[in-house]
Amino acid sequence: MRQSSRTHRSRTVTAVMTAAALLAAAGALAGCDAAPSTDGRRSGAPTRPAPRPTPVWDRSPNSLAAVGDSITRGFDACMVFADCPEVSWATGTDNTVRSLALRLLGERAVTTHSWNFARSGAHVAELPEQMTRAAAKKPELVTVMVGANDACADTVDRMTPVNDFRASFVTSLARLRRGAPKAHVYVSSVPDLKRLWSTGRSDPLGSRIWRLGICATMLGNANDLSTTAQERRESVHQRVMAYNKVLKDVCGKDLRCRYDGGAVFNYRFEGEQLSRWDWFHPSRDGQQRLAEIAYRNVTATRPPG
Repeated sequence: MRQSSRTHRSRTVTAVMTAAALLAAAGALAGCDAAPSTDGRRSGAPTRPAPRPTPVWDRSPNSLAAVGDSITRGFDACMVFADCPEVSWATGTDNTVRSLALRLLGERAVTTHSWNFARSGAHVAELPEQMTRAAAKKPELVTVMVGANDACADTVDRMTPVNDFRASFVTSLARLRRGAPKAHVYVSSVPDLKRLWSTGRSDPLGSRIWRLGICATMLGNANDLSTTAQERRESVHQRVMAYNKVLKDVCGKDLRCRYDGGAVFNYRFEGEQLSRWDWFHPSRDGQQRLAEIAYRNVTATRPPG
């Protein structure tokens, strides 16, 4: 009897130990399945997309710097073939235009807390240097309007390649971030040059002035409606749209950058919004429209588009 009892107890202990071992092994396997992966998640668990950071945007900056080309310099808005920065849509002091800086900063601060580093005739390749100068002022907002001159070459083949345009714009933002990492950037789309041609070509004075060589790729031989001329203009149009896509894409990767959603490209500049001296650059009235577009987009709760 004692032997049988001992044997029974021995078998019971063995069964218990075996069950415990199986439970431990199962736990170990479960632990392996739930082990953290190399990226910090537990394998086997459903993956969830990382939340996107909330965009940061200052709707009431206290200082502003402008970079770009002749449009931001107010070229041909006041007198023939001359800059007129006082009517610039970005930093001008003219009370009729009411520039973006004047609307945001007020009359007293517009002359002390805004700076215009744009240059008439500038291409995007010049933008990194302009942005470096702007960053040195530590502005809270930087406006960008560039690209028209890159499309307005002597011939279609000489237009700035899209990849080069992208590289220059990426470098420009990188320069700004090194010098003024918290600055906000408002990027204007490139105007629709083909619409400008369509608007101005019917004016005898405008078409004669364009013969002087203004934006030859689009405005050259303005009344030539041949297939070759139309294809040339369409090539310029497509290039402008490609530039705008670059501006949108690159700006979209920066939390402190806001693209205008194509507002300037889509705006229909009519005769009174164009310079009476070249029927190409914005007039004083045109500069006012640009200022209105910029102010509406800069102060909006959400980005356009």
